[in-house]
Amino acid sequence: MAPKQHKKEPLGHVMYRVLMIAIGASLAAFAIERLLVPNKMIDGGIIGISLILDYLTPDEWRLLNFATLVILLNAPFMYFGYKQIGKTFMLSTILGVVILGVTERLFHHFSPLTTEPILATVFGGLSLGLGVGLVIRHGGSLDGTEILGILMTKRIPFSVGEFVMFVNVFIFGWAAFVFGLEPAMYSVMTYYIASKTIDAVIEGLDETRAAFIVTDHYEEISDAILHRLGRGTTKLLGKGGYTDEQKEIIYAVVTRLEVTKLKSIVNEIDPDAFITIMPTHEVRGTRFKSAIH
Repeated sequence: MAPKQHKKEPLGHVMYRVLMIAIGASLAAFAIERLLVPNKMIDGGIIGISLILDYLTPDEWRLLNFATLVILLNAPFMYFGYKQIGKTFMLSTILGVVILGVTERLFHHFSPLTTEPILATVFGGLSLGLGVGLVIRHGGSLDGTEILGILMTKRIPFSVGEFVMFVNVFIFGWAAFVFGLEPAMYSVMTYYIASKTIDAVIEGLDETRAAFIVTDHYEEISDAILHRLGRGTTKLLGKGGYTDEQKEIIYAVVTRLEVTKLKSIVNEIDPDAFITIMPTHEVRGTRFKSAIH
């Protein structure tokens, strides 16, 4: 049987994704050259290693500047990314890394935006996180550390997050020897701010929660959630592990601000209901947008 042919992504979507990756990589380059480098601060991962090596490279070897280093160091991870995630990811990553290197060289000729460490830390972290987040959200990457983590954690007893943290501890420790302790401490703060900004960009600013409600009053609670909260529900069928009795489970998605009202509705109708609420990373669908409050 011939392999199924997947529909090609519309050209408009491709162009939009390319534009977002270009904007994201340019924002990251802006943060690096106009805010971080003038204050001897770095990011973690491949970008951080490239910045340290760029600082240590003698003037007569100027071909090995940040732009060249970040492309060369990311090259193996682009290949592994292609093997692990796919061609689209690899092409998006190549685009992002090349634009990062090119725009970094352009910003290199401008004077620092500020030499105040706290301002550079906060706004550098925000700008860097926004840029990296945009690239990741639209299918690419500017740093191969997480790809390395995915490969390594198949052979070592650590998660990807733990591996990345270990690598960054080494990088910031190295930075302390190269730039001094204070710049390294500011770099850690920058990395933290950037990572939180990346999460906000990828997951969105509208925090949502998924609720599972096990109750004997399914119809009444479901109707109340629909008419008093403006949220649709889904009926799931489950079976008690102890009693082997069939149970009806309500699944609903609400915003963070609606959680208290949801719990109040459930408690009012069935105080004995079992309810579990957990964070969600992304919600798609036009019917979720509007709600009654």
